[in-house]
Amino acid sequence: MLRSTLLTFTLVASLSAFAQVPTAPGDGIRSQNILDVKPEIKPDASSDPNYLQQNNAERKKVQPGNNAPMWRSIAAGVPGYSSLPKSEAPEAGVLIQAPVQYPGSRRTTAGEAWRQVRNNWVIPYGGALLLIMLGALAIVYFTRGPLGIHGSETGRKIERFTPFERSAHWANAIAFSILAISGVVMAFGKFFLLPVTGLTLFGWLTYVLKNLHNFAGPVFAVSLVIIFLTFLRDNWPQRGDLRWLLKIGGFFDKNGIEPPSHRFNVGEKVVFWGGVFLLGIVVVGSGLVMDQLIPGVVYERSTMQITNMIHGVAAVLMMTVFALHIYLGTIGMIGAYSAMRTGYVDETWAREHHGYWYEDIQAGRIPAQRSQPTALADDVETVRPA
Repeated sequence: MLRSTLLTFTLVASLSAFAQVPTAPGDGIRSQNILDVKPEIKPDASSDPNYLQQNNAERKKVQPGNNAPMWRSIAAGVPGYSSLPKSEAPEAGVLIQAPVQYPGSRRTTAGEAWRQVRNNWVIPYGGALLLIMLGALAIVYFTRGPLGIHGSETGRKIERFTPFERSAHWANAIAFSILAISGVVMAFGKFFLLPVTGLTLFGWLTYVLKNLHNFAGPVFAVSLVIIFLTFLRDNWPQRGDLRWLLKIGGFFDKNGIEPPSHRFNVGEKVVFWGGVFLLGIVVVGSGLVMDQLIPGVVYERSTMQITNMIHGVAAVLMMTVFALHIYLGTIGMIGAYSAMRTGYVDETWAREHHGYWYEDIQAGRIPAQRSQPTALADDVETVRPA
């Protein structure tokens, strides 16, 4: 009991003595009226000509608690100390990126500038472009209906796609569908899907789709290269392409007559060179960068931000172009889907939609059966050269 009393007395005496010790100025920020600081320039400390050049210690003297110089230095992208090696984390010491101005953004920190471009340009205008294309295709379908043939089918078939060509196409088509669906949900899902599913389910769904997106990307890249090499020969400019283009494939022809073309018409060639080749390079290249699969690239935040914007714009354009391709290859043209499913088209279909290609087959310049017949094609009567 005596020991406890003595200990309490000693503690109280020590605290009393500490309270009486005068503290030197600058020992810490103390509560005070900001208007009483630095009387010679009060109440406006910022009237000092060197106000904006003050470091944090100088600012503390005139405006205690104002750490603007420190945060200004951080927001300027000045790297601080980091124990992580530069080779593994090149900007680990940079807390906030330096100010930049991307096209479509204000001059602000790079992260905020990227956010402005994505939220104010890529998302709204990209979504509008996709909706416009889908709306236009719906109008065409319900007003004009699918493209068909005017004559009667002969029953004689021409092999339009070999088994290898169809396998490459379907591998690419399936990978593209996974990428397109997952990309649309990740980019636009919060506007149309989140209110329906709720936050928890939407979070799990986007997580699964993101992983599917990452796995389908390399498959799409490889299959796209195979598609390009496989169909390159028949997609060079040829006789009749300019006429087909000027007539827009006979879309406005009152009789619905399509100008003759070779194996692929100008519309298909535009999809090939614009969608498969040009946009394919941009989409696949930017996707591989975002997956950090390309060696020799310094993967900083600015690299990923710029790549993300390029990837988003190119992906929306690719989906827009391929939407037209998918429409004409399914419900927009009678016989087009079965051609890619079975590999064969009727002689009448070939003559009306690809007249020059049909003439080459009739003349024997192109074989009507290019692959070895399979069990599925054993009973198919093919066109014989005239």
